[in-house]
Formats: sequence, structure tokens, C-alpha cells
Amino acid sequence: MQEKNTFEKIYEVVKQIPRGKVASYGQVASLAGNKRWARVVGYALHVNPDSEGIPCYRVVTKDGRVSSAFAFGGANRQVELLMADGVEFEDGHVKMEEYQWETPWIY
Repeated sequence: MQEKNTFEKIYEVVKQIPRGKVASYGQVASLAGNKRWARVVGYALHVNPDSEGIPCYRVVTKDGRVSSAFAFGGANRQVELLMADGVEFEDGHVKMEEYQWETPWIY
């Protein structure tokens, strides 16, 4: 059995983020195996090979900001996709206390 590479581990985590929830880059990094991979998560999402199956738009900064470099249409498109999922924004960022994916098993 072949071990998954870093990007594959990240994509597996992102696929699990439920509709209507978001995760931070650091949260995805921790779930993928290394809490220091937050920047690597950004790289992986920027080259996402399956934007339909891997909902990279559900990953935001720890304070709920969207990516200005969102690879699939820019920040405005990321906001549109999140709002279509039912995620609400306040002062330009996701209300993390309400919409962050709860994953108590990583902390």
C-alpha cells in the first residue's frame, strides 16, 4: 500500500469539511498530520486538481478571511460559494465562532 503524499492528506481533510462550515488553514494542517503545514495547505489548495470534489473554498484564515489568491475565481468567488453554502460574513470575514468546523479530536 502506497503512503499518501502531503497534498493527498490535505485534500482528504478538505473533502470532509461539511457544507455550511469552514476550516482554517492551520486546522486543515493539523488534521492532515502537521500543524506547521498551514502554508503548505495554501499551496495545495492553489493547485487543487478537483475543484468540484475538493471544496477548497471552505478553507479560510484563522480569523475568517478569504484568500485574495483564490485559484478558482478570486476572493469574490470564494465569498459567493461560501454564501451559497449558508455561511454568513460580518465585516468582510466569516463569523468563525458560528461557522468553524468543530473537530475536537485534533486538539
